[in-house]
Amino acid sequence: MASIDFEELKQRSLQIRARYHELEIEHHDTEWTVEEDALAFLTDAGLVGRHVMSQQGRWPKANTDDELKHKLGESIWWLTVLAERMNINIEEATKDFLTETEKLLGNS
Repeated sequence: MASIDFEELKQRSLQIRARYHELEIEHHDTEWTVEEDALAFLTDAGLVGRHVMSQQGRWPKANTDDELKHKLGESIWWLTVLAERMNINIEEATKDFLTETEKLLGNS
C-alpha cells in the first residue's frame, strides 16, 4: 500500500469535510462549529480506547480490529480537519512535537 504525505492527507481530509458540511446544512441548516468537530473527535477517540481494550482482551467484544483501524484513521482525519479550521499547520505542529519530545528524551 502506498504511503500518504501530509499535503495529500490534508487535501483529501478537507474535501471529505466539505462534503459533510454540505450534508450538515442540508439536514440541520448550519455547518458544525469547530467545537462540534472537536466533540466528534473526542467521541471517536473514546471509541479508539474501547476498541483497544477489546483487542487486548479487556472488553467483551470480539473481532474489533477493522473498527479499531477505521477509528484510528478517522481520528487522524479529525485532527487534520481541526488543525486546518483553527489555522494550525498540522505538519509543522507534528514535526515540532517530535523534535521537542526527542530533545526532552535525549533521542535527537
